[in-house]
Amino acid sequence: MKIRVLGSAAGGGFPQWNCNCRNCAGVRAGTLRTRSRTQSSIAVSGRDVTQWALVNASPDILAQLKANPVLQPGRTPRDTAIAAVVLVDAQIDHSTGLFMLRESNRPLQVWCTDGAHADLTGGNPIFRVLSHYCGVERRELKADGSRFTIDGIEGVSWRALAVASKPAPFSPHRDAPQPGDNVALVIGDSVSGGHAVYAPGLGAMEAPVWRAMQSAAIVLVDGTFWSDDEMIAMGLSKKRARDIGHLPQSGAGGMLEWLDRLPIGTRRILIHVNNTNPILDEDSAERAELTRRGIEVAWDGMELLL
Repeated sequence: MKIRVLGSAAGGGFPQWNCNCRNCAGVRAGTLRTRSRTQSSIAVSGRDVTQWALVNASPDILAQLKANPVLQPGRTPRDTAIAAVVLVDAQIDHSTGLFMLRESNRPLQVWCTDGAHADLTGGNPIFRVLSHYCGVERRELKADGSRFTIDGIEGVSWRALAVASKPAPFSPHRDAPQPGDNVALVIGDSVSGGHAVYAPGLGAMEAPVWRAMQSAAIVLVDGTFWSDDEMIAMGLSKKRARDIGHLPQSGAGGMLEWLDRLPIGTRRILIHVNNTNPILDEDSAERAELTRRGIEVAWDGMELLL
């Protein structure tokens, strides 16, 4: 099984188009040692390397496809290696890219929970709009940990686990989250028996996800904010990281404490990194702290084998 990181940033990408924080300004000025990043998405393949499952369709999908030629095999005049799309939630930065795939010559096979499906046919009716183009063949994603397989992605098993986070702002229950609004994916290789956990949005650690992480070979988890008050301290928001459904890395009960408790051989990678997070600066004290703990920061184009 192969996992390719298409985008490793949070919503808005890095640098964010209208942001002049130290990180974004440093990228533009060329004074920061870092990498630019597109919005969070991964792709997964099994035994057939010409077939991939796209996990989240970010607004940057066209740039991501261009940067990853393996997703465009060119076997016919109109072709793609994307066999299906799996959504972990209905957030704009994870679903808007579906619009960019509207020229597909067959309906898009989209796996999502009932909650995400309701939000993408109601509050932000992407699925209804796409019915005027290629159409959507929706497959139900159950957030109860039951196994499923995706046609074309041979040798890969999938499970979805409900996580504590927030649904999209346009959801009618934004302030009353329901199980299945957001999920973590447990993606397994049927040959090796190993699995990876992908959880780009994680507001709190809950038992089912923690159990999956403890037995995983690779964890790709929420790296949005370094501190709970990061956006407040910069004058960019009045909300804390936990208020918008993201567990910060630092502080009591933060992501770093959880990652430190994983088995020594687990590969630990932060993904969905916000443009304000100091870990994007490769010379920062915060990045040095991650290095000391053996924690990586995902980058666009990163490839993982299981």
